[in-house]
Formats: sequence, C-alpha cells, structure tokens
Amino acid sequence: MKNDKGYTQAIKQAKDNMDDVKARGNEAIGDDALTFMDNLLTPEEISESNLRVALIGELIKARTEKGISQRKLEELSGVKQPIISRMENGTTDPQIGTILKVLAPLGKTLAIVPIEK
Repeated sequence: MKNDKGYTQAIKQAKDNMDDVKARGNEAIGDDALTFMDNLLTPEEISESNLRVALIGELIKARTEKGISQRKLEELSGVKQPIISRMENGTTDPQIGTILKVLAPLGKTLAIVPIEK
C-alpha cells in the first residue's frame, strides 16, 4: 500500500479516535445497544419494531410447532421460500397480504386489538 500523506493522516486520525473512545469508556458509545436505539429512534419507531419482532416470532413459533419447513409452507401458502426466509430473518418488509397468505396454512390470522398502555 502506498504510504502517502492522506494515508498517514487517516491512520493517525483512526488512532486518535480509538484513544478517545478508550479514554471515555461507555460515555463514548453509550451504555448498551438499547440505550443507543432509544436515543436514535422515536417511540413510534421502537413500537413498530417491537410489533414486527413479535409478529415474526409468532409466525416462526406457529410454523415450528406444526413441524412445517419453510419449503412446505411455500407449497401451502404460495409464498416463495426465499421470501418466507427473509420475513423470518427480518430482512424484508412484507405486505399484509403476504403475511396473511403465510399465516393461513398455520391456522393463524391478524387481529386488530387495542394497544396496551
């Protein structure tokens, strides 16, 4: 790698940043990931994230309790297995219709209920 002035400055800056983080400890990065998220996300975004996690958790639980593989759920629901996998991994934002298609063969559906306060 070429040792030019820009490279040398970048290395020095990175070392200075690491020294600063080490000196400030948790003050530099927050106490934990949840504290960081609380400072970064709005209450509405946190609520939405919690709902997504709960929904996907219930979907996975229902599928595993029935002993159905993602591939079998594809056959039963018509939703492609890679999409089911991405839903379960949280790497996609599925439409309600897709969620309903996947839930139906599992004997589940969505319901609108009051928010607990």
